Amino acid sequence: MLVLAILARRQKLGDNQRGLTGLLSPVNFLDHTQHKGLAVAVYGVLFCKLVAMVLSHHPLPFTKDFWLILALLYYPALYYPLLACGTLHNKVGYVLGSLLSWTHFGVLVWQKVDCPKTPQIYKYYALFSSLPQIACLAFLSFQYPLLLFKGLQNTETSNGSEDLSCSYYQDYMALLLVSGVLPTLHIVRRGVDENIAFLLAGFNIILSDDRQEVVRIVVYYLWCVEICYLSAVTLSCLINLLMLMRSMVQHRSNLKGLYRGDIFTVYNCHRSIRPSRPALVCWMGFTSYQAAFICLGMVIQTLVFFICILFGVFLIIIPVLYGTNLMLFHIIGRMWPFWLMLFVAVLIQHLTSRFLFIKKDAGTRDLNNRGSLFLLSYMLFLINVMVGVILGIWRIVITALFNIVHLGRLDISLLNRNVEPFDSGYRCYAHYLKIEVSQSHPVMKAFCGLLLQTSGQDNLSAQRMRDAEEGIQLVQQEKKQNKVSSAKRARAHWQLLYTLVNNPSLVGTRKHFQCQSSESFINGALNRNSKEGSKKEDSSKEPSKEAESTATNN
Repeated sequence: MLVLAILARRQKLGDNQRGLTGLLSPVNFLDHTQHKGLAVAVYGVLFCKLVAMVLSHHPLPFTKDFWLILALLYYPALYYPLLACGTLHNKVGYVLGSLLSWTHFGVLVWQKVDCPKTPQIYKYYALFSSLPQIACLAFLSFQYPLLLFKGLQNTETSNGSEDLSCSYYQDYMALLLVSGVLPTLHIVRRGVDENIAFLLAGFNIILSDDRQEVVRIVVYYLWCVEICYLSAVTLSCLINLLMLMRSMVQHRSNLKGLYRGDIFTVYNCHRSIRPSRPALVCWMGFTSYQAAFICLGMVIQTLVFFICILFGVFLIIIPVLYGTNLMLFHIIGRMWPFWLMLFVAVLIQHLTSRFLFIKKDAGTRDLNNRGSLFLLSYMLFLINVMVGVILGIWRIVITALFNIVHLGRLDISLLNRNVEPFDSGYRCYAHYLKIEVSQSHPVMKAFCGLLLQTSGQDNLSAQRMRDAEEGIQLVQQEKKQNKVSSAKRARAHWQLLYTLVNNPSLVGTRKHFQCQSSESFINGALNRNSKEGSKKEDSSKEPSKEAESTATNN
């Protein structure tokens, strides 16, 4: 860390920059030139440690409660050098990162090889639960030497295109859900013997007179439970993967809308896109909140899907296949007059509305037979109450399923538009966008890149930063500054300046408009009429003041 601190200080002095060393910020989350794969791998290791501490009965050699609190700060400090080594884009940092990653990876693998078995629900549970952590450290052990080789060959790219799967958290949670439940079901299934017949007889459940047949039936049912659980975990993983893909598309759309100044695509009222205390707090914890919401959503989804699939298998599929225990079908069979009455009532209302109560005349529609319409509405009042109860239950079920499925998505609100601030996840996401848009606007970055270019600071780091920006690519597609005429360069500068002045999302960041009231902005854009009106008022006030002064002098 001392070597990295000295290198960071020298690099800042070489760039004529002041302030603290860059090591205090191991990853520039607002810059797109960092190595994303390194950050994702280190965050994955920290996430594995957190889950291991929460699930393990004795994660530390002393009292769990107090040492667990210290461990929440100890492990980030322990793995901090792994992330800091890739910050400087320096060969020495890559060498140190390779040594550190190899050391962590070797110690963990040696520990698991030396003690692979543990006295838990499954003898290899600790080994399987540490596989994601081993995979992350293996990625770091491979990535740092690769970056060092690219640096020696001068082929290193600055866009950080190497990245791990974005669905890491859901894959790890799926592995935990499978490894934490299936071994227990295996043990229970292997422990079934003839005594299970006496246990079931105590609950007045007699599956068969033959004890061996009872054992086979119970083992078969337990196997069905395992299949239901695996199906629930698989379905939960697929749904979360789909939700993450849709969330990324929606996030890009929200960013583009805010870049254009369309505030109401995200917020339900006018908001200023400026850094604030709540926005900064939400931005700092957004990644952690996203991981927590995804994990919590996977657990709830797995539980709900498991119960639904279990009911479907044991109440519908198995009774239909074997022709026994048709309780659900018997209940539905006894209630068929009730369901038939509801169906006929709804069908009558649709048919009468289609053929009797609506008339078409010259391309227009109007009500017809109003007396019969009122009479039918009165006669079907009680039946419609029963239909309303069923629709209410269906609404509750659909709403619950929608909220459970979309629990991991923070880019949409699970509440109504008017009560979005009460949705903690969406509120955090909305504040997170304020920091992202105000600090990473492509037009603003392009303007800053042109300022650096005109001031003569065309070093390698500034060039890599400008190449990554979208705004500079819109202004100058080819990086041939020596072949561009001064007129074209000036025209490009003025076009960028005009865009910078008139962009609605950047108006509020200028000091001249800091004191403007909210009435001066319409959907993020400056209201020119209000500005001109204020000028007219000021001009009208000046002659009145002159008249008053002349009157007092006379």
